Amino acid sequence: MPATPEARARTRAFARVIGPYLVIVPAIIAVRVTNIGTTLAAFFENQALVLITGSFLLFGGLLIIAHHQYWSGLSAILISLFGWFLALRGLVLMAAPQLIARAAAAAMNMMPIAQIGCGFLVLIGLWLTYVGWIAKPPAAS
Repeated sequence: MPATPEARARTRAFARVIGPYLVIVPAIIAVRVTNIGTTLAAFFENQALVLITGSFLLFGGLLIIAHHQYWSGLSAILISLFGWFLALRGLVLMAAPQLIARAAAAAMNMMPIAQIGCGFLVLIGLWLTYVGWIAKPPAAS
């Protein structure tokens, strides 16, 4: 089913925020990869910070889920999946932070793969930035 003008407008609005975020944050992480292990260790030592971060991730994910349940077109699908990913990650970070800590520790042992993952997220971010800020919105039918 084709997207409605409202759905396309929401996708564009979310792409304007999520796109640059996915360009900036994973790029910085990929560049700072040499000391990210120390940062992660310190993060997981502070239980209050872990809980608060999880709650913000859950909130952000639920916000996207509540306002963007569109699955028509690549950009809309990426945004909706991002919302679900944030919500689930926030929930796990709050309920079982040791799972995220173990995954982060494992990623530190596979730096090239982690950097490739960050590069992939940057590409998604570039695409969403293009969709949100540069591409002309389709004409209303």
